[in-house]
Amino acid sequence: MELRPVYPVRTGRLSLRPLTADDIDALLAYRSDPEVCRYVPFEPMDRQVIVERLAGQWATTALTDEGQALTLGVELIETGELVGDVVLFWHSREHLGGEIGYVVNPAFSGHGYATEAAQAMLRLGFEEFGLHRIVARIDERNEPSARVARRLGMRQEAHLVRNEMFKGEWSSELDFAMLAEEWPAHRDSSRARGDGQRTRR
Repeated sequence: MELRPVYPVRTGRLSLRPLTADDIDALLAYRSDPEVCRYVPFEPMDRQVIVERLAGQWATTALTDEGQALTLGVELIETGELVGDVVLFWHSREHLGGEIGYVVNPAFSGHGYATEAAQAMLRLGFEEFGLHRIVARIDERNEPSARVARRLGMRQEAHLVRNEMFKGEWSSELDFAMLAEEWPAHRDSSRARGDGQRTRR
């Protein structure tokens, strides 16, 4: 079992592809922002950290074993600008479980890019990789990310109240999920709505 996408992975407006050293400045523009990092599991990054990530975990271009993560840059087809990145984690070979995450430069928010990119990752996970279940775990204060999960058709399954110490304070978590058999209906309904063109984040 492995996932080796053909790059770039294209949607209506976006091109998803491996990150490169040419993306350092674009990544720094939002991954160094404390507000962007406030409710996600990483601290504001400097140039050195980004360089190290590019040479390390972000260099992965295929999923070949559980415990791995595939991080892809989200590029606008029209302009070639990097507007964010998305990730697909492979948590369990036995249970065919995965997880998605997404982050978008605030300068490009409000256009539905996170939803469109995350939907592409769901498609990779379910249709090309054969996962059974994909989850998204979101800090309850991160309402924009929760709206993306709901827009994708993911079901909220849990609200874990003050369940972990996160960046120096107790935080609560919203857990969303989708099963492989639920995916086709949401994929098809999104196409019918034309989400790739009209969705707003």
